[in-house]
Amino acid sequence: MLKLDSVKSLLNRIELQREKQKDYRNVVATQIVIVTLGLTLYSPLLGDPNSDVSKLLITLFSGFGGLYAFLLWDLLRNFTQSKILIVTIFFVLVSITIFGILIEFPYYKVIEIQNRQAALFAIHGFLFPIEVIVISYAIRDIFMGQYFTIDKLWGSACVFLMIGISFGSLYDLICISMPGSLGADIPLGIPNYSECVAYSFHVLGGIDTDYPDAHKLIKNISVIEAVWGTLFTVLIIGNLMIKPKPPEENQPEN
Repeated sequence: MLKLDSVKSLLNRIELQREKQKDYRNVVATQIVIVTLGLTLYSPLLGDPNSDVSKLLITLFSGFGGLYAFLLWDLLRNFTQSKILIVTIFFVLVSITIFGILIEFPYYKVIEIQNRQAALFAIHGFLFPIEVIVISYAIRDIFMGQYFTIDKLWGSACVFLMIGISFGSLYDLICISMPGSLGADIPLGIPNYSECVAYSFHVLGGIDTDYPDAHKLIKNISVIEAVWGTLFTVLIIGNLMIKPKPPEENQPEN
């Protein structure tokens, strides 16, 4: 009987690892698309946000942003059994995704917002704490357990990219509160957010940014991001070297 329970527990653990590995991969793939859009396709957005190309890019960015929000929620379900937290975050993400797409839809005004700046602040004000919650759960998952499994390796990549995107949300919040904080006159919304994401990954990668005249608060927070990103990388490398791989029968299939 004890052996049967042990086998069931092992199977459940392997199944959970497979599910987390799949969810981590999905999030990483979406993050790569968002980061790529933010880093390479910003020129039309800054040049003419109302051009046909810019409208298409805004639509793509919004679509992948909505997908990213759903995948964050799906990933969170692997870490907690709290139905209150899961349901609350689900409704918050659905609400801000729908609201954000409606006010940012580039082809025609779906809804009229008197104070667009406050609306954008509310969207990122709800999104950033959720990103922090998911990051904290994912970090705990990565460093828990006796072995360093493949799902934890995907989780490390996911968290690293999530750090860059979440700090991008924080920089965007600052720019919404104090327009021009990046040191340039950038339209609020998708154009400014894409630039904030690009700025964040410049900081995370140790590369000089395009905005040396950014606000002092952003510069100070970017130092925190750089230190945190480096520390996370060091901890992951140390964890990978110290923890052995699990026995073959305990590893989920790739």
